[in-house]
Amino acid sequence: MDLLAWLRPWEFSPSLVLAFLLSAVLFVRGRRVHSVGKIRQVLFWVGWILLYLSLHTRLDYYAERMFFIHRLQHLVLHHLGPLLIMGAYPGQVMRAGLPLRWRVRLAQARQSGWVHTLEHLSTHRILVPFLFVLLVLVWLQPTVQFYSMLDWRIYRFMNWSVVISGVLYWNLILDRRPRPPAALSPGGRVFSPVFTMVPQMVAGAVIAFTGHDLYPVFDLCGRALPGISALDDQVLGGLIMWVPAGLIEAFGLMYALGTLMRLSSKGRLPPPRRRVPRAAAHVAS
Repeated sequence: MDLLAWLRPWEFSPSLVLAFLLSAVLFVRGRRVHSVGKIRQVLFWVGWILLYLSLHTRLDYYAERMFFIHRLQHLVLHHLGPLLIMGAYPGQVMRAGLPLRWRVRLAQARQSGWVHTLEHLSTHRILVPFLFVLLVLVWLQPTVQFYSMLDWRIYRFMNWSVVISGVLYWNLILDRRPRPPAALSPGGRVFSPVFTMVPQMVAGAVIAFTGHDLYPVFDLCGRALPGISALDDQVLGGLIMWVPAGLIEAFGLMYALGTLMRLSSKGRLPPPRRRVPRAAAHVAS
């Protein structure tokens, strides 16, 4: 099969193509306003390309018919792609790529109550990590997985949900600022990957060591690689969740630890709270 056949979408999605084109145009236009280093540009475009290849090429056909390829797809959609893109810190760049009147309208909209609430929820230090883990575990439930692989609407919602949750999560973890203005404290960014990594690794281990086929839907659809049995496919998928996904989260932890040390060396961390003894507090009152 030639390269063009691999790049041809398995199921064409105009909305997905429009979203990718819009994000690319905004980033290119924004570079004319903000100085974006080579490394940040490489991170953005590599992440952008990986997301597109995972969502809108022939790979999607194999992801619907092999469990381990499906897990590789979600490794990119949930972990690697969003990590690379948010590592480029594209927010201000893409906002600068908007036409002036759109930027004015965006600034006005941010003053309204519902937009402020939406921004608060999308950067919530508890809700975002919780959704990051929950959406992985929910879509792995055999019954949920069965219907999501058979209904294209649920399938697309599943893929977009893990992409969005990944972008929101890595936006929190890769933030280089102290809190405030960052939504999550530097210490919280170090510990958060631990709490999000463990459930996913446990789920991967359970899948890998289960002795029966948890996902018969792939046999129902017809396995794209008949040389791999259902149990071997399942073991490979569990290992992908267990090892590569854990390594990516470990990288996030180390990056957050480096940010914590950098802020500490520059004296930008808030001073520790002093605990007032009860007796002293009673006298003062």
